Amino acid sequence: MEKRPIEVVLCWHMHQPDYRLKGIYQKPWTLLHALKDYTDMAAHLETVENACAVVNFSSVLIEQLKDYPIRIQGLLENGQSSGDFLLDALFDNTSVEQKPLLEQLLRVNEVRIKDRFPPYARLFDKTRAALASGDTLSKEETGDLLAWYFIAWMGESMRQDPLICELSEKAVGFETNDHHRLLDFLARVLGDILPRYRRLADSGSVELSTTPYSHPILPLLLDFESAHEAMPGAPLPAEKYPGGEPRCEWHVAESKRVFRDVFGKDPSGCWPSEGSLSPATMDLLGRHEFRWTASGSQVLNNSLGQSEAPQPMHPQLGPWRLKGEESPACFFRDDGMSDLIGFEYSKWPAEKAVADFKSRIVGLRDECMRSGQGTPVLSIIMDGENAWEYYHQNGWGFLQTLYTELVSHPEIRLTTFTEVLNRASQRTLPVLCSGSWVYGTFSTWIGSPAKNRAWDVLVRAKRAVDAALEPYKEKRERPEWVSDVLRQLAICEASDWFWWLGEGDQTVDEAAFDSLFRDQLARLYTLIGMAPPDILSSAIAGKQDGVTSDAGPSGTMRRST
Repeated sequence: MEKRPIEVVLCWHMHQPDYRLKGIYQKPWTLLHALKDYTDMAAHLETVENACAVVNFSSVLIEQLKDYPIRIQGLLENGQSSGDFLLDALFDNTSVEQKPLLEQLLRVNEVRIKDRFPPYARLFDKTRAALASGDTLSKEETGDLLAWYFIAWMGESMRQDPLICELSEKAVGFETNDHHRLLDFLARVLGDILPRYRRLADSGSVELSTTPYSHPILPLLLDFESAHEAMPGAPLPAEKYPGGEPRCEWHVAESKRVFRDVFGKDPSGCWPSEGSLSPATMDLLGRHEFRWTASGSQVLNNSLGQSEAPQPMHPQLGPWRLKGEESPACFFRDDGMSDLIGFEYSKWPAEKAVADFKSRIVGLRDECMRSGQGTPVLSIIMDGENAWEYYHQNGWGFLQTLYTELVSHPEIRLTTFTEVLNRASQRTLPVLCSGSWVYGTFSTWIGSPAKNRAWDVLVRAKRAVDAALEPYKEKRERPEWVSDVLRQLAICEASDWFWWLGEGDQTVDEAAFDSLFRDQLARLYTLIGMAPPDILSSAIAGKQDGVTSDAGPSGTMRRST
């Protein structure tokens, strides 16, 4: 029997919600993950010969990555606020409130980041003690802590840059000029992230894909009832989402526009937000001419469980296509293999982890060959930013070894989803059970008291928007503010707000995202000339009207900020 190589696709999903409110970044996570994760992932693909991957960018992330370097240049050239308090503080640390700044400068992985840099660790411990006792730091100490915070968050690929080496060696006593040089460095690095990925795509090392504009859960916007397919009997919001299909059309079309503007062509694939699919979502993606989409293997298991057809030994080794539908091919990630990278291998030596991973891949290939299943396609799909801070040196050794070993292995072919479609046969999926890559359900976004309240508030806002825009519904020429309203509505429709609500083990972030969600909704009302309703003055999560929100599932994917 001929031993054909197993096709392996590594797909990294890059996403941060739009943290901007009235032009001000409420959280710095896009900035920090850009410096640490998006830079390193590009560097791996640039430095390992013949390495390739699928890299997915959400539209709201793309827009923030374009925005940051412009703002830093304005800060450096004329002292204009960047809208990000960390950058403003690096320019002049007397310009921001001290306590929130110091609290943010302690938000790192202490084992992997803080303890790695002794000068930062000493400042970290002093800052923690100062905050506990109600004290503060001197301007000079705050300046040193700021510089080290950015140095500590740097990706490994930037640590040999002469400026970073110089500042790391200096260790303390950073001056204003040092801070400004660091800001200039940040602007150059951030400004080159998207062009780097475009160059990688042009060279064939990367397939780039997109996500609906603000990262909404399309199946829920289309029909809340889709949640019942995997969660029968789950409580749902009181009203359906009004005009959900036109909104989903807007999100998908806008994501393609943003992608085309930055990368120069249309995407072939769409990673739906949180791998959330339904038959109606598949139809929508087909109308927008996507060749492929993807989700988690539990969605596939739920779908096959509704079919009487015999199941293959490893059904996740796709691709699949819905029976009788002109919809995209669908890949289903191997949850177990993907989660080994996401949660387990960070505890292992890099070489041992990669050896184990290769052994599992070849074992899957051999099983498929023996069973006559054909050439298998293994999809490793995961968050491309949050896992690496749990690895030694941001996962540099692990990922370098992983790419190198997979590329050189004679029984493994590292490839992309579009390349697979050009040569692999597709199985027929009789029915698709709606769900996401988290548990195969939508429980992370709907079905608990807090999450349903959030939908009720959003439905009310959507009805207000519909009424305000009704006079312009059939007009080709519309005022510019209408576009602003539609974009702000999209921000409010993002999945991220619902993720945190009612999650008992995420209390700090739950409160922050609850507040920001309500602030974004208030902004939406302001744009249509209405006073925000009183309901937006109180937290959505927690005890309201005699109902205490449940802890709910926290999701299988690590979601750190």
